[in-house]
Formats: sequence, structure tokens, C-alpha cells
Amino acid sequence: MASCVRTWFPLALALAAVPAPGSAQVAPPAAPRQTPPPTTQPARPAQAMGASTGSPVPTDYVIGPDDVLGIVFWRDADMTGDVTVRPDGNITLPLIRDVKAAGLRPDELRENITKAASKFIEDPNVTVVVRQINSRNVFITGQVARPGPYPVSGQLTVLQLIAIAGGVSEYADTKNITINRPGPARAETFTFNYKDVARGRKMEQNIMLKPGDTVVVP
Repeated sequence: MASCVRTWFPLALALAAVPAPGSAQVAPPAAPRQTPPPTTQPARPAQAMGASTGSPVPTDYVIGPDDVLGIVFWRDADMTGDVTVRPDGNITLPLIRDVKAAGLRPDELRENITKAASKFIEDPNVTVVVRQINSRNVFITGQVARPGPYPVSGQLTVLQLIAIAGGVSEYADTKNITINRPGPARAETFTFNYKDVARGRKMEQNIMLKPGDTVVVP
């Protein structure tokens, strides 16, 4: 009899744990719903914002013909867009029409556009973005492997430009290379003896090139 009781008692406990058919299941309490944090609107850019680009803009950079600029009006898609500086130095914008850009720094152009746009737009906020610099080129021609224009992104000497252009040919007159530099009043001409500079002599000839310079290797 005791053995029967020991067998029946665990079985009764197991049967008691099984819910009766048709009985409702009690779901665990739901976790409290989390309220998402409030979204914030982006701050308005400062009026003093100037030029920006994917690559650093040279500290002495001024806008020139063929440069590509992004003119961005805060929250005004119709006025925003990319423009290319024309050979006459102007750019064209909606409403404002022609604006002089060549010879100005990006911040100076931004100020001029802001002033012109204020006649049509209340409190305009403008950013000038330098997309591509095409005006800062130097040129090399004559007896080199790859004559043509080369961009000036920093400091570049005559010897460095010749190296970038693939070096002089075997028929080059390396003692009488010239550098022609245009100027507002008159052009300047500098002489360059390749053999001397290559040997470390008369290094003052190895001048820093400026945009617009042309190196002639006869």
C-alpha cells in the first residue's frame, strides 16, 4: 500500500501542472513601451561659413576661369547649384544673374552673392564650395616627354615640373630653358640651366612656379 502511495503522489503532481483543456493561458506582463527620443532639427549654418571642398584649398587660392563652384543657399534648392566660372570671370545664378567671381577669394564671393541675393530673399545664408580647381595650372612645352598643362596644388619648382613631365629629351637644349610668367603690366622671363640645378649648383634658378607660368624647353 505504501508503494502505491509513493507511485501515485508524483504522478498527481505532474497531472496538476498540465492545464485543463480549454483553460486560458496567462501571458506574462508586457514590457513597458519605450518612447523614442525627440528628433532635433539641424542647426542653421553660421553666416561666417566660407568655402569647403573634398581636398584642401590652397591658402593663396583665388577663383579663376574654369573653376567649378557650388553655390549653396540654406533651405533654398532653387537657388542652389554648381556653376563653372566663365572665361570672362563671371558666374550666372537664378534671380541674381551675372556675378563677378574670378580674382576673388571664396569668402569674398560669398559676401557679394549674399548682398545681391538680399534684394530677392529675406536673410539669405550662402555657402561657396570649391568643387574643382582648374585655373591653377602651369604649362611646359618643348623637348619633354609629356608637354602640357599641370595643376599647381602646392609648391612646385621648375625641376619638379620637368620631372613630372617625364624629363627632358636627348635633343633638349638644357642650358637655355626659360620660364615665362604673365603679369598685369608686363611679362617676366627667367632662365634655367637644367644641368647646373641637377648637379646642385646655382639653385636660385629653381624658382617656385606660379599659376599661369610656362616652362619652355628648346
